[in-house]
Amino acid sequence: MLHVDDADRVRLLRLDRPDALNAFDEEHYDALADALDDAAASPDVAVVVLTGTGRAFCAGTDLGEMARRNDPSSGFVPGRHGFAGMMDRLSTFEKPFVVAVNGLGVGIGATVIGHADLVFMSTEARLQCPFTSLGVVPEAASSFLFPRILNRQDATWVLLSGEWVDAEACRDMGLAWRLCEPDDLLDVAMDHARRLATRPVSSLVASKRLLLAPIAEAIAAARVAEDRTFASLLGGPANAEALRAFAEKRPPDFTGM
Repeated sequence: MLHVDDADRVRLLRLDRPDALNAFDEEHYDALADALDDAAASPDVAVVVLTGTGRAFCAGTDLGEMARRNDPSSGFVPGRHGFAGMMDRLSTFEKPFVVAVNGLGVGIGATVIGHADLVFMSTEARLQCPFTSLGVVPEAASSFLFPRILNRQDATWVLLSGEWVDAEACRDMGLAWRLCEPDDLLDVAMDHARRLATRPVSSLVASKRLLLAPIAEAIAAARVAEDRTFASLLGGPANAEALRAFAEKRPPDFTGM
């Protein structure tokens, strides 16, 4: 589940589903959306930190649940907020949002970085954006944010190749601000969060609003375009083959697709 701990005006959110590498299902998208809503409204929270439990930060969207979403007979029940609702909160969250990438980050576990104000990463962490290998497209406004954070060619490789990117490459590209030894990661991230949290919340919010104002409309537009394209490909031949291959524990075969 999602653990929520508040201290010193910092809210620590810890994904705790290690058996699934902290992959998001509908329940967890709802939980994170609710936690962000509460943090945004709480006068006692100035900064939010997101991290994971175990060897993974977040393995993206639960692919088993994605397959059930595409099967009308599965009885799939959407969450109250789901991915889109969680992203509505995250993309407009006005307080500082810090990410401590403790391990593997896949899909949304990588693209969430585009919405982070500070990113701390374990030296043992790796990121992967496997959208093309799933027969879909990038999400979370990464098609806009990654070329802005990285250079265009690095963003192209990360988003189109689906290959792993190690921590040093993430730092060199600009996806991580600081690399930390695994045992030091959370302490370092929390120390920086606490230092920010000593500032007036009104000033933090106003300053972040100014930083985001020039790109807010572009982020929203990118999300709309991505969601539309993602939906058009979800359940299509390439996506269906990718999900079958995942269930059968074999590489997908996109020959002719």
